[in-house]
Amino acid sequence: MSTWQEKKAERNRQALARLFRCLPNIYPRAVLTRALNRPFIPPTPRLAIDSYWRAHPFRADRLARALATRSGDPTGWRWRLGAGQESGLPLTFRTPPTPYREQPFERGPGFCYVCGQPVYRFGWHVDLWNAGTNKNANWHCACVIAWEFWNAPSAEAPLLRRLQARRCGQTGRRLWKSAEVDHRIPLFRVWNKFRDTPWPKLLDFWGLPNLQVINRDAHAAKSALEARGRRAAGCVESEPNQPS
Repeated sequence: MSTWQEKKAERNRQALARLFRCLPNIYPRAVLTRALNRPFIPPTPRLAIDSYWRAHPFRADRLARALATRSGDPTGWRWRLGAGQESGLPLTFRTPPTPYREQPFERGPGFCYVCGQPVYRFGWHVDLWNAGTNKNANWHCACVIAWEFWNAPSAEAPLLRRLQARRCGQTGRRLWKSAEVDHRIPLFRVWNKFRDTPWPKLLDFWGLPNLQVINRDAHAAKSALEARGRRAAGCVESEPNQPS
């Protein structure tokens, strides 16, 4: 073996030893299987779970939205915009609303800011170990990946292209290299027309159900059409008396 291969093998040997030393008796099998097949083995159970969800952002998206549905819409909550991060309110309608991150609705340590459900050991969403909530965590590993996906879906363009069989979501033609990720229902329309939708269903507009990959020319035509309709309807991008 070359020097680089020897270093890689030694690194994986040490990581594997550390992983099994920290591994509990009960552990998600799919996560462990993927960790052991990585080019570089994650050295801790927590990193193995994070690696699993990063490889499956669509699963993380579905799980986060399902957990949010389990939590439901907090009583008295309404989608609003804020002027600073202290309140937990989003600064723009392009950011997914997270009521359980707002001060009046926070559930405290051990509950996820994104979905509102309890966070367990290693950031997992099910208490496989009967250890109760993890008071040092406020995010599920899956919800972290879902949050990144909602805010930057273009990072998962290759997976979206594969999901669409490399066909344009707008025209049905072959996708070109310049194709772009698009929201089927634009977020400004979500803010103006669907603002009162119950919160768990609101997340669908940022998730996989509302995303598509379309060719650049189709995207430009769609955006121009939306802009004309936006001007004609006098749509606003921010809540009255709130910054956009």
